[in-house]
Amino acid sequence: MSRRLYVFLVCLRLYFALSPSYIHPDEHFQGPEIITGEIFHWPSHRTWEFTSAHPIRSLFPLWLVYAPSLTVLKWLCDGAGYPVSPMLVLYGLRVVMFLLSFILQDWALHELLPDQRERATALLLVASSYVTWTFQMHTFSNSIETIVVLWCLVLMRRMMLDEEHTQVSLCIALAFLGVLGVFNRITFPAFLLLPAIQLVPHLVKKPLRIGILLFTATLMTVLAVAMDSEYYTGSHLRLRQIFTTAVVTPWNNLAYNLDSANLAQHGIHPVWQHFVANLPQLIGPALPLLVVSSRKGTLFWAGLTGIALLSRFRHQEPRFLLPAVPLLLASIKWPTRYARLWMCAWVLFNALAAIVFGRYHQAGVVPVQSWVAQHHHNVSHVFWWKTYSPPRWLLGERNELVTTTDLMGMSRERMFEQLAATITCQPDGPHEQTWLVAPLTSLSLDSDTHTELLASGRTLNLKTLYTYRRHVGLDDLDWGEDGAWGTLQRVVGRRGLSVYEVYENC
Repeated sequence: MSRRLYVFLVCLRLYFALSPSYIHPDEHFQGPEIITGEIFHWPSHRTWEFTSAHPIRSLFPLWLVYAPSLTVLKWLCDGAGYPVSPMLVLYGLRVVMFLLSFILQDWALHELLPDQRERATALLLVASSYVTWTFQMHTFSNSIETIVVLWCLVLMRRMMLDEEHTQVSLCIALAFLGVLGVFNRITFPAFLLLPAIQLVPHLVKKPLRIGILLFTATLMTVLAVAMDSEYYTGSHLRLRQIFTTAVVTPWNNLAYNLDSANLAQHGIHPVWQHFVANLPQLIGPALPLLVVSSRKGTLFWAGLTGIALLSRFRHQEPRFLLPAVPLLLASIKWPTRYARLWMCAWVLFNALAAIVFGRYHQAGVVPVQSWVAQHHHNVSHVFWWKTYSPPRWLLGERNELVTTTDLMGMSRERMFEQLAATITCQPDGPHEQTWLVAPLTSLSLDSDTHTELLASGRTLNLKTLYTYRRHVGLDDLDWGEDGAWGTLQRVVGRRGLSVYEVYENC
């Protein structure tokens, strides 16, 4: 791969990192929503994962991955005498994710693939994958998991290549990453099962390595449990109470996901979902090459085994397979037949997916929430309808002043009933306003003002305040009712997200 092409693909990665797309709520509510509250003391909206009797999310990886850069940003803004902007924090976190991918992910592939031709092919495929441009640039725990898996493989390979020395630093680093990976996502060990089995004989030859690994892992586990226990209980963890007050989030997470009743709340999928539906969504034309043109080495089997083990959990989403993407793409051999045709298919697949997930998918939520934060004066309540849940942390300190209600995908009639229940007749002059944020596909008005007559006889008025056009909600597809062409006309032709003032005249 030429340097110019690689630099272009890296620039493309940065471009999508700085685009305000919104792939899944977890990229906000499992990371930035929590850590920004800890660093900047902004009001946080903690989801059930953090508020249940047995919380399943750890603060340990958030502090290690995001807190250093956010702390530096806070120091710089405080030193310059400027308040910290939530949008600046968003872009700062995206840059962090870009650097982790560009430096650590690509570096790991360099080490894992010593053959120059294999390395060039792997870097080209990974760097040109829309998964790298979009998912890996967002603050998903899966994105962190990908980096940790790759570097655990690097450290394991280094240890297997050097059987003469104990390699204390490698043992400490591997144990540290192992604990970080488990507290970040409990699925993390699935991608390291086979490499770990391969490492066992090399550990047996140097028993001191086992002791260092166990000691470091124990120490880091105690530190992580102490950090989580203090966050969730509000008090320091004491050794004499460790079995009664300790909060072990990975254990809680595992227990939760082993209960099929819990998973049913999020959606139950067939065991073949990952292989038949999710993996093709992520790697597209590369999937056939895994069968007919790939190296069946450690990376290949690590990725395949990870997917097979994750398939045992009945709730399956494409982003759960992010660590497998670089492992499988790095195993592919360049096709010898129909190479140009395959390359065209690869470029087209990733370009289309990147445009959808990197530029348009729920891309109005972040800019609109930022606009609300800047124009919140006199507004007391903002309702969001038929969008992904709005990240409250993007309001910053104003989150205390504005009530945000997520109406999710309820019917139009119920939505207006909810609005009517909170709106009272307002006289002319300054008053507290109620706003509605809704996609144009679901609430397209003929003019900037609209009157809605409710079943109760009340009349609500809607006035358009702001519209962000680059917004498409793929959850709003209805092929059965609208047909293919009608659905595309509605979702793409009437794309956009608008803010409406809702009021009732006296």
